[in-house]
Amino acid sequence: MQHFKTLSSYLDYLKLPRPEHPMLSVFNSKGDGYLPCPRESSPPITNDCYTISFKKYVKGDLNYGRTTYDFTNGALIFISPRQVLQWDNSVVFEQKGFSINFHEDFLKGTDLGLQIKKYGFFSYSVNEALHLSPKEEKQIESIVENIEIEYQNNQDVFSKDIIISQLDTLLKYAHRFYDRQFLNRKDLSNDLLEQFNKQVYQYFESGQLQEKGMPNIAQIANEMGVSQRYLSDTLKKETGKTTTEHLHLQLIEEAKHILLQPNKSISEVAYELGFEYPQYFSRLFKKKQGISPTEYRALYKMN
Repeated sequence: MQHFKTLSSYLDYLKLPRPEHPMLSVFNSKGDGYLPCPRESSPPITNDCYTISFKKYVKGDLNYGRTTYDFTNGALIFISPRQVLQWDNSVVFEQKGFSINFHEDFLKGTDLGLQIKKYGFFSYSVNEALHLSPKEEKQIESIVENIEIEYQNNQDVFSKDIIISQLDTLLKYAHRFYDRQFLNRKDLSNDLLEQFNKQVYQYFESGQLQEKGMPNIAQIANEMGVSQRYLSDTLKKETGKTTTEHLHLQLIEEAKHILLQPNKSISEVAYELGFEYPQYFSRLFKKKQGISPTEYRALYKMN
């Protein structure tokens, strides 16, 4: 797989103009203009850059998953370093919007460099892009214009700090808008929870729990057609619990049934549930139920 260590080499590959700054590039369509079109197709590639792009598709169709979106046809997409990218020429379109690319080293030694990892949307798939209302779109475009002004001007000792400050503001707004998107799609959130619970239940019923241990959440998310981070963030926003917490709840419910079999020790129950260490099972059970597995078994017998 081809990997690009510099921003310039990555833009060269895309057949885009060289950047004004060795670690930052800004493309912004204005008026009747369109964004420069990258190469029509590419095998899997990676690079060391972050990308923030807003695309309005003017000609051609582009499906963003199975969800019907209520806002404009503009989508804000975030890509992190070393994320695998691949596209083909099955869709022909012209696009308006903007694209900001910056090397990860551009943030080194800054507060944003430490904080950017917390933004889970850099790990989302394309079909989980942020769709903006017209008002939100104007807010984002205003920030990008400020970045572009600094980018195009003769850069001085203040330029980098100002650009990074604007990037920080853009990401904070994106975080807020994603919260809105999660809340506006409660039906989708509920559907994801139902699908997740169904996948876990099928895993339990298939006997894989005893053979392979606890299910891999990334594999479950893949079976559902969403990214692991998006699934966890969506469920957290809607239910207050992450995918791991929902998995633990199902494990505890399964444990309750098995604990009622008096011929099995606590260790045997733990191993049957896929726990490598019985102590971990006991700690998790007590954390979720307030009593130990032994106490639960004794309490049930009393009742």
